Amino acid sequence: MTLKRIDDYIQARKTTSSTFAQAYDQAEVDLEIAVAIKSLRDSLGLSQRAFTELIDKPQSTVARIEAGTVTASNKTLADIAQKTHKQLRIQFI
Repeated sequence: MTLKRIDDYIQARKTTSSTFAQAYDQAEVDLEIAVAIKSLRDSLGLSQRAFTELIDKPQSTVARIEAGTVTASNKTLADIAQKTHKQLRIQFI
């Protein structure tokens, strides 16, 4: 299946199924968060274990966030920002 056909399929499913649309949109958000957390950790030069010690969260939590399999709560993201001395910005675009 070509990329164009996949995009067409996704758009058609989102149009016909609100459940699919919600799940797809949430997966996009989870992936953006996963990439942002992994990029932050890499920019700090930390292993996942060292990062979890810095932010005082279980390694399993960070692993699931970085894998995109869990939705990080606003509190978790705010805690990460505070403990890494970074600013958390959420935008609607």
